[in-house]
Formats: sequence, structure tokens, C-alpha cells
Amino acid sequence: MLNKPPCSDGYLLSPITSNFSVMRKDALHQNLTMRYFSRSRVTVRFFRVFHLLLLSTLVLGCKKVIDVNLNDAAPQFVIEGNVYSSPGPYYVQISKTVNYSSNNQFPSVSGARVVIRDVTAGLSDTLVEIQQGRYATRSLTGVAGRTYQLQLFAEGKNFTATSTLPEPVLLDSVSFEKISRPGGKTDWYAVINYQDPAGISNYYLFTMLVNGRRINNTFVYDDRFSDGRYVSRTLRTDSTYINPGDSVTVTMQHMGKEGFDYYSTFSQVTGNGALQTISPANPISNISNGALGYFLATHSNTRKRVAR
Repeated sequence: MLNKPPCSDGYLLSPITSNFSVMRKDALHQNLTMRYFSRSRVTVRFFRVFHLLLLSTLVLGCKKVIDVNLNDAAPQFVIEGNVYSSPGPYYVQISKTVNYSSNNQFPSVSGARVVIRDVTAGLSDTLVEIQQGRYATRSLTGVAGRTYQLQLFAEGKNFTATSTLPEPVLLDSVSFEKISRPGGKTDWYAVINYQDPAGISNYYLFTMLVNGRRINNTFVYDDRFSDGRYVSRTLRTDSTYINPGDSVTVTMQHMGKEGFDYYSTFSQVTGNGALQTISPANPISNISNGALGYFLATHSNTRKRVAR
């Protein structure tokens, strides 16, 4: 680990990649207004009886059948593609959304023409469909500092997206924070440690495995308050329970703002492992022509450690 003071509050967790079910809540508000009775003519007992009868009438009479009309929506293209700094091949997945009443089988899109251009070097790679809806590069190589453009034609529609592969940032190490709880219980949390480059905007995505099992949380940060500083930050989640002896693997992805926008809004929509979410919406996409999903050039590296 670099010998620099840690910064545990450097990054703001964005409160975020999926779409796509719609919930509607209708609230029925009731106002109960009571007139005051003359004390000389109404006894306390009469008032209580009247109050009980009035409430019973309201409860029995305020039943309402609400018919929710879930209209069918036109299917939308969902495109997911990445270019990494590690050797290829890289993949683009194409599918379509389905109606609310349908099952969760999202149809794949075959027969598309998919090209990724290295705009900086003036090179192009036409992807090959290796299975239904999944396309792979043949010769493309991700190089830091270069800009990549996705060009996709499917079912009479054109889609484009652009992303620049940032310079690498290394995940220095993974450590652990231990918090004692009443009753002798100790909670374990993974801590990420790395140096943020100074003078440029940086955006990060962290994912975690515990004993090979993916944790259902996405950690997305920018460096607005920690530019150029050494960062030590705890990955907190209600759904992760790390115990002594567990193998913890953390992957860092350093990406552009388009990736930060997608994953931060994805985290908000899905609740990021919490019980409540914001109003349903689609994560912000950098793909043109109304497509959902993302095309991102990212630098990725992984650290693994056993909790002790």
C-alpha cells in the first residue's frame, strides 16, 4: 500500500445499468370532519356512540375497485457492449424488452451488423455472431487513451455509441473493517485502497464476490472530493455478511462519465440491494436512437483476499 494518508470520505456513493418493471401506487385520501355539539344537549356517551357509527359507515362505504390498465409498450432494443484494456475478444449483446404481462424471456436479436471502430487509430473490427444475439470482436485491442465507437444496424435501425478508454488506475489492495455489535457479534466489511490520479475527473465501479458468489450491490463513485488523494473506502451493504476465512474478490472498473451515469442510475432504480427504490425508470444510456443499455470502454483489475 502506498504510504499516504487514507481518505475514507473522498467519494460520494451515488444513490445506481435494470429496467424494467413498472409499479403504480394509488393512494386514497380521506378527510373526516366533525361538527361540535352543544355541551348542554349532548352527553359524552352519545358522542362516543355517534363517533363509532360514523367511522363504521366510512369504512364500509369507502370500498373502491381500482382497475390498473397496463398498456402494451413497443419493444425497445437493449444493447450491452464493452471494450477493455485487457486482450479481447470483446462482446456485444443485443436483445429486446418485453411487455409487462410477458415472462422474463428477453428475445435475442440475430442477424445484426455490428462494427466497433478504433477512432483514434482509424481501425475497424466487424463482429461475428457466436451465438444468438451475442457478437464477438476478431482483432480489436483496447488501448488506454483511444476512443471507440459502436456502429450497429439491426432490423432496419441504426445505433451508435462512443466511449474513451481511460488511463489505468490500479486497485492497490483489499483490507477489512471490523465493527463490534452488541452480543459479541462482529460485522466484517471489505475496504478498497487505491490512488486517485490528480487533475482529471475519474469514475469507478466496484463489484464484489464472497466465496465466489456475486454480491447484489453496485458501488459507483466519482472523485469530486478526492481528486489526487489516496482513498480507503468501506464497501457497505446490508446483504453482505463476510465471516473470518471467507474469500473476498473485488473488481475495480475505471471508466468514463457515460459509464458512471449508467451505473449510478441503475443503482438508484434497482435499489442497490435495499428494500425501497425510486420511481421506476430506465438507466441513462449512451446509445443513440432510443436504445437501452450501454457501450463502455473500461480499465479493469481485480484483487482477492481472505478475511482474517
